[in-house]
Amino acid sequence: MVLCGIPTGDAEIGDFYPIRPECQADVPKTRFRPRAGKTLSARRWHAAFSEDGHLDIAKVLRRIQRGGVHPAIKGLVWEFLLGCFDPNSTFEDRNEIRQRRREQYNNWKAECKEMCPIIGSGSFIKTPVIGDDGHPITDSDEGWHASDVVIDKKVLQWMLTLHQIGLDVVRTDQSLEFYQNEVNSAKLWDILAVYSWVDMDIGYMQGMNDICSPMVILLENDADAYWCFEHAMRRLRENFRTSTTSIGVQTQLSTLSQVIKTVDPKLHQHLEDLDGGEYLFAFRMLMVLFRREFSFVDSLYLWELMWAMEYNPNIFTMYEESKEADEEEEKEVAAPASNNKQQLQQYGKFERKYVQTGITDQHSALSIFLVASILEAKNKKILKEAKGLDDVVQILGDATGNLDAKKVCQEALKIHKKYLSQVCHQMLLVILFFMMLV
Repeated sequence: MVLCGIPTGDAEIGDFYPIRPECQADVPKTRFRPRAGKTLSARRWHAAFSEDGHLDIAKVLRRIQRGGVHPAIKGLVWEFLLGCFDPNSTFEDRNEIRQRRREQYNNWKAECKEMCPIIGSGSFIKTPVIGDDGHPITDSDEGWHASDVVIDKKVLQWMLTLHQIGLDVVRTDQSLEFYQNEVNSAKLWDILAVYSWVDMDIGYMQGMNDICSPMVILLENDADAYWCFEHAMRRLRENFRTSTTSIGVQTQLSTLSQVIKTVDPKLHQHLEDLDGGEYLFAFRMLMVLFRREFSFVDSLYLWELMWAMEYNPNIFTMYEESKEADEEEEKEVAAPASNNKQQLQQYGKFERKYVQTGITDQHSALSIFLVASILEAKNKKILKEAKGLDDVVQILGDATGNLDAKKVCQEALKIHKKYLSQVCHQMLLVILFFMMLV
């Protein structure tokens, strides 16, 4: 059983992610409902496996793209969508991988616990326990403080983030009854603390809590939740890389600007005139994958639609390969023959277009086209009413809770198709131009 106290079977959506009674009136309306014949059910999911455990990923993707995943099996399905497991692996293969990963996580957790005994205790830190100079803060209310001066810069950097993680944890999905239990909040804190220790290059940034929270809710074992989060972060970690001169998500914002400029020049020009050509108003959408624009349930539905549409059957292999692997070998693994229809069905709708056209821009994630879809849906209102960037932010803010995840994805695919068509046309014109010069 993988769901933390969550019912299975034909229970109502509200039974899976119960809302605190006092928050009922404040949370966005949930639109997602499991639909027989469309949503990937537990029965359909189990039937997609062969006797030894091979998964028919093409069949699963088709079902998810039609109607999402039933809450009873979301955690298990997400592990495949995020590349934690290879659909061509067996039950035995995955059990071995799961056990190895659990041991690795527990080793990292034990390493962190040696530096901060509160890790794994069922509680967590919300106030600083150490100063910037490495000296312990002895009047902390946390019931524990460092006994010695911390000299190691890596350890100091990590310990300085622990209370910030705690402050974000207490603000995470507080409308859900799940987080009224401090043990569950502590589990989220533990995972984020361990991740920030393991990935010191990125560390911890606000927003990671919003990405990690659903994994904690869906997967009972904290090691499994950690690895699901870690694989999600492989897609998103560059968004959280910041410096004194740039923000990580800036590259995606630049791509968004180019997309709108290509498919809707009039809207782009209007945003430019409002000094919004850098599209910073879309920062939050891309950072936390629309967690603020949709209800909790609908944001999970949107994520699995995105991951299914972006799915590449080689994702597990690419993640497991050494970073030093020859680039040509990686291309050979990742790009099948475009005329192999059966193989193409193992790709999500969005990823399939890149395989078919041969255009591979690593920054053109589906999330960019989802933002473009939302902007296009508000096109007339922005052109008519927006006299400044505050108006744009207000118009987009008014859409919160009123967006249909399935419709947004469908429109994003249309914009993506239009964008690729125009890019291919422009490339062809350039080629013809140089041919004429020759």
